[in-house]
Amino acid sequence: MIGKPTDGPISRYINRKLSAPISRFIVSRRWDVDPNIVTIMTTVFGIIAGALYVITYPWIAGIMVQLASVLDGVDGEIARITNKQSKFGGFFDSLLDRFVDIAILIGLSVSALVISEGPNEVKVIFFLSMIALSGSLLVSFMNARSEASLGTHPSKVGGVPLATRDIRLFIVFIGSIISAFYVEALIWTLIVVGVMTYTHVLLNLGILSKRFWIRKENRALIHKESARNIGVAELEEVCGGSSGRATKEILGDDR
Repeated sequence: MIGKPTDGPISRYINRKLSAPISRFIVSRRWDVDPNIVTIMTTVFGIIAGALYVITYPWIAGIMVQLASVLDGVDGEIARITNKQSKFGGFFDSLLDRFVDIAILIGLSVSALVISEGPNEVKVIFFLSMIALSGSLLVSFMNARSEASLGTHPSKVGGVPLATRDIRLFIVFIGSIISAFYVEALIWTLIVVGVMTYTHVLLNLGILSKRFWIRKENRALIHKESARNIGVAELEEVCGGSSGRATKEILGDDR
């Protein structure tokens, strides 16, 4: 499978349709490409996309952001096709993705600040940019810690893909295109990204808690009750069936 089970909807239905042919072409040419080198190249491309918000029109930067999102899948696809997957490669790709996320959201925020009017609006945009940036990093942190501590990705246990990376970058892309006609779309993009990322984190935290915390507590209670019942039965057997009532009085019957 050229894609990943954890792919979000934009990646699955749009990005992979574009990146897979690129990856297959590179492999078909028998080029000995190191997936980590591809990761570095796509990271540079993504950072340039973020920088374009400062030096050119936001809609041009937005197109570059979506292209960066598409190309981000090429390194992993090449690794899977050529059987060059590695733990370091996954770590390396995930870390550099955070650099790209930060560069894009900072660039978008700076572009939004340019159109701001007055100190109060500057403060609001700064606050919104911090919410969007921290929310994006929290989504990635949740995924990483879930896999490391719980042994699974949230999407594999019923998690909601509300603000996966592909969705976030696609929202930035759409908002940047709309800004060509409605400049305040950049501010609304920050709002949408911030709200969606924090909602994503809280929803998936609830799902993970229900699966790994509440169920664990229930299993512990069931185990405790079972052990208690076994103890009562064994003691009754030792003392004789007629002493069952006394046995329960000794152990305490709170059922």
